[in-house]
Amino acid sequence: MPATGMAKGYWDSPVQINEVEPKDRICFAMYTVQGRTMKMMVQFYPLKKNESRQVYLEVEKNGKWQPIATGEIRENYYTKGSEFEAQAWNLLFRIDHWDHSKDFNYRVMALDGVAKYNGIIRKDPVDKEEIVVAAFTGNSRHDKATRMEMVDLVKKQNPDLLFFSGDQVYHHQHHLHEWLIFGSEFGELTRNTPAVSITDDHDVGQGNLWGANGKKSSRHGGADGGYLQTAQYVNEVQFAQTANLPDPFDPTPIEQGIGVYYTSLNIGGVDFAIIEDRKFKSAPLQIFPDSKGRRPDHPQGVKPEKLNSSKAAMLGKRQLKFLEVWGNDWRGVDMKCVLSQSIFCHGHTSQKMDLDTNGWPQHGRNKAIKAIRKSFSFMLAGDQHLATVIQHGVDEFGDAGYSFSVPSIVNHYPRVWKPKKKALRKVGPLPRGGDFLDGFHNKITMHRYANPDENVPPIVTRKKQTKQATGHGIVRFNKKTRKITMECWPRGADFKRGDSEQYPGWPMTVSQMDNYGRKAKAYLPTIKVTGMENPIVQLIAEASGETVYTLRIKGDTFRPKVFADGKYTLIVGDQGKNEKKLQGIVPSKTTSEIKVNF
Repeated sequence: MPATGMAKGYWDSPVQINEVEPKDRICFAMYTVQGRTMKMMVQFYPLKKNESRQVYLEVEKNGKWQPIATGEIRENYYTKGSEFEAQAWNLLFRIDHWDHSKDFNYRVMALDGVAKYNGIIRKDPVDKEEIVVAAFTGNSRHDKATRMEMVDLVKKQNPDLLFFSGDQVYHHQHHLHEWLIFGSEFGELTRNTPAVSITDDHDVGQGNLWGANGKKSSRHGGADGGYLQTAQYVNEVQFAQTANLPDPFDPTPIEQGIGVYYTSLNIGGVDFAIIEDRKFKSAPLQIFPDSKGRRPDHPQGVKPEKLNSSKAAMLGKRQLKFLEVWGNDWRGVDMKCVLSQSIFCHGHTSQKMDLDTNGWPQHGRNKAIKAIRKSFSFMLAGDQHLATVIQHGVDEFGDAGYSFSVPSIVNHYPRVWKPKKKALRKVGPLPRGGDFLDGFHNKITMHRYANPDENVPPIVTRKKQTKQATGHGIVRFNKKTRKITMECWPRGADFKRGDSEQYPGWPMTVSQMDNYGRKAKAYLPTIKVTGMENPIVQLIAEASGETVYTLRIKGDTFRPKVFADGKYTLIVGDQGKNEKKLQGIVPSKTTSEIKVNF
C-alpha cells in the first residue's frame, strides 16, 4: 500500500451518492453460518426521513415465505460534524439455532414491502470433497470500470466461500460511498455465498496502518502508530464490513474503544482463522523514534538486523493465543487455513525495505509463522499489489507453510518481484523463483509471481487492468487427497479456455503436509489405528509441555516426525469424544509400530 504520496484529490474528495428508486434501496447483504448461528449484514442506500426503518427477514419453507427476524436500520454517523456526515444505513440479523443442513431461499423486505432483496443461504458443504475459495484484494476506484466481468467469471467458478482481504474501499473520508459501489457489484456474489470481508488500511481511512493496539495517530501517514480517523469512524467501517463474521474469539475492545473481530469459520470441514495483522502491530516511530525522513516506513542505509526489535509486536499476544487454541482444535475439521490482510514477509522488490509489509518486525513475524505451522495451515492474503506463492522459512528455507497473495482487483500501485541477486537455490518454472532473503532477511522460497507487464497470459482481448497483473485467486482444498491447488485468474479471462488463461506458473498444487516443511530430526514409531478413520493426532513434548503440532491424519497410519530428542505424548482420536493418550514415546530408528484400537 502506497498512500502517503498519492494525490489528496482522490483520497479525500467530495462524493455524491446517487439516489436510487425505493424498490432498490437494499444494496446488498453478506452472511456467514458458524455452528448453528447465522449472521447477515444488510446494507441500504440512504433513506428519506419519512421512510420506514423496519426490516424483515423471511425464509421459504414448504413453498411459503415465513418471517424469522425483524430489525431496525442503524443510522449511526461515521463522523458526526464532518463535511461528509455519512450515516451507516445498515443492520445485522442474527439467528441462533439455524439449520445448516439444507439450503434456504431468503428475502429481505423493507419500506413496507416495496424494497426486496433475495438470495440463498447455503447449507454447509460438508459432503463436498473439494472446498473452493475465491479471494480478492485492492478494489481501488482509480479504475471506475465495472467489475461485472470478474463477477461473472467467479459465478462460473462457483466458490463455497468469498474472501475479501482488505481495501474494499479506498476513499479515506467517505466509506459509505465506495462501500455501496462495492456492494452494487460484488453483491451479486455475496447474496448467495458466504463471505468474509476484513478491513485493511484504506478501508479505515489511511494509507498505511500500524494499529498499535488502537492508539490515536497524530502524524500524516500513521508511522507513529494507531488510527488517524476517529474511533467512531473505524467502528462503523468494521461493522459494515465484518459484522456478519462469527463472534470474535475475545471481543474485548482495544484502545479508544475500537472493536476487534478476529475469529474462525468452518466451511465444510475446512477451518479458517480470520486474523487482523494490522490492529496490534507496532509502528516504526514507536520502535525507532529517532528515524528521519518523510517515510520512516522505508528506512535507508540501515541493516535489516538493526530493525529486528523484540519489542515490536506483529499479531500481539491475544491473537497468538487465539492461533494456539484454534490450531489445537480439530473437531469437525479436515484442513486449516489462515486468512489475513497481508502475507508474512517482504514479498516484493519495489522497495528495499518496507515496514508496512509483514516482513517486519522479523521477531513478530517469526512468532506468527511458528504458531501457524503447528496446525499445518495454508495462508491466504492480499494487499501486496503482486500475486505470489511463497513458502516461508524461519530457521531454514521451507521450514514453515505456503502463502498465496492474490492479485489486486485494480493495481494502481504495481509492485514487482525482480531481485538483483540470483536465487540461493532455483525452484519452479519461472526465471526468478527460488530461495531468497527478503528485504528484512527473512527466509522465503518464491515459487510463483505475476509481475505487471511481464507475466501476462495470452488473452485474446487485452485490457489495461490485465496488463497491470490484476485479477483474483481461487484456492481448492481437496479434503480427500489433502491437496491445496492455487489458481490465479486475470481480469478479462475467458473461463471456457481453461487453465491456459491463468498467469504463467498457475495452477500450482501443494500438500497439506507441506505447510510444516521443517525437517525431522527423528521419527516416533508408526501409529496404526483401527476402529477410527482419519483420527486427530496431537504431539506434545513432555519436557516442556508444549504442543508440537496437531492435525487430522489422512487414513489410519501416521509416523510422527519430531525435531528434538526426548519423550513425547501422543493423543489420538476424535477430540473430546473418544481419544487415547500414549505417554513416554521416544524416537525410534527402526520401523516399529504402535497399534491404537478404538
